[in-house]
Amino acid sequence: MSRIGRLPVSLPKGVTCSVSDNQITVKGPKGELKQAIESGFEVKVEGDQIEISRPSDQKDHKSKHGLYRALVANMVEGVSKGYKREMELVGVGYKANAQSNVLELSLGYSHSVFLGIPPELKVQAVQEKGQNPMIILEGIDKQLIGQVAAKIKSLRKVEPYKGKGIRYVGEYVRRKAGKAAAK
Repeated sequence: MSRIGRLPVSLPKGVTCSVSDNQITVKGPKGELKQAIESGFEVKVEGDQIEISRPSDQKDHKSKHGLYRALVANMVEGVSKGYKREMELVGVGYKANAQSNVLELSLGYSHSVFLGIPPELKVQAVQEKGQNPMIILEGIDKQLIGQVAAKIKSLRKVEPYKGKGIRYVGEYVRRKAGKAAAK
């Protein structure tokens, strides 16, 4: 069993944390994030460390102890460094175009797909000669970036025969052999 919840979260320079009414607020150079926690959990901010303690050793409290610690650690990293998710479009004629917070995708359908990106995120569409088009999502909220990236990826899932579709940069796609040639 993991003991993640007991580990303290260290605060880098320029990041502050405050707790009020079961809500943790983390402020840093890139922005501010808030997270509600269950009553009974105790959050102590001492110097440059945050410690979270659980009210009892019940199974529910043990599981949420590690969860809240991980969420706070992700918030601290988000407001200090930020998060970035890169995706590539693999396929003939696949294109991406980002204007403000609207992403236009040409994915081999008879129409273009327009996707609204939340204002908390910054989106870029990059096309270099000889490379696959790329979509870059940046922001401070790890959960929101993951959710938007999964939504974009679901528009054209990677198929296993030719490997066409939207994938994360560095993602391994397991390829299948096509049907054997008849002789």
